[in-house]
Order: sequence, then structure tokens, then C-alpha cells
Amino acid sequence: MIKRGIFMIADFREIIKGDRVRANTPPEINEAIDREIAASVRFYAGKTDYEISRRIEELCSEWDIGRHVETRAAVISIVGLVLGFKRGRKWFVLPLIATTFLLLYAVLGWAPPVPFLRKAGIRTRQEIDVEKYALRVLRGDFDDLFSQENRTENAENFSEINDV
Repeated sequence: MIKRGIFMIADFREIIKGDRVRANTPPEINEAIDREIAASVRFYAGKTDYEISRRIEELCSEWDIGRHVETRAAVISIVGLVLGFKRGRKWFVLPLIATTFLLLYAVLGWAPPVPFLRKAGIRTRQEIDVEKYALRVLRGDFDDLFSQENRTENAENFSEINDV
């Protein structure tokens, strides 16, 4: 546990522990994403509140993996339906496959496209939120809750505790 600093938990990965997508992602990919989060927090520790705010805005509009899976399934379904009506019934298999993948993702947190998306660095909503709230703490949004002594020190503490 951090004795002083921005985080009151021993490991930020505890926040996202129950994430089904992370549970179905190879550890090396999760670790790479975790390192990216920690590096971003360290990078923005030395930035102005304006720069931190811009990054938070980017994070708010970043698509999570669920949105990517849902969008791709919808596009494939629509294409399959259009082709099915125009080119032949065999194309109706595309919506069947897409909705099956979508069901797998909803129930298990895994579908065949997920490993490729994770490898490409697509994050879960929880992973995006960890970075966003760490930056909000650096910016001082929670000063009433935490005493913020030094942004750089807080970011280093975050990285040390999380071994990244």
C-alpha cells in the first residue's frame, strides 16, 4: 500500500481484477497495457492541468473493446443481410456468426476477435478509467480526499507499487 500519494490501494490491477476480458487475455498483453497506463500517469505528472485535462478528454472518447466488438458485429450483420438479399442466401451466415461472437463476448468476455483487438492495444473500459481517474487525481480533482504533495512523486509511487 502506498503510504502517501495518490492511490489508497496496493495495486491498481485490483480495480480491474474481475474483468472478464482481462481474464481471457494472455498475461503479457495485460502487462503491456498496465505498463502503458503507468507510463501515461508518469508522463502527465509533469504536465499542466490543461494538458492533463486534454488527455482526460481523449480518454473519455476512447473506444473500449466492447464498443469495438459491438460495432464490428453490427457492420458484419448489416453487410451479411444486404448481401443475403442481393447476392444469395449463403451470405446470411455472416449475421449468424457476428451475433454468435457478440453473445460469446457478452457472456464470457471473449470472442474470436478479442485477442486480436487486445494485441492491437484496445483496452477495456475499466483500464481506460484507471488511467482517467489517476490523471484526475494528479490534476487535483480529489484534493479534498487526498493530500497532493508532489505529482511526480505520486506518479512514481503508482508505478513502483504496480511493478511497471
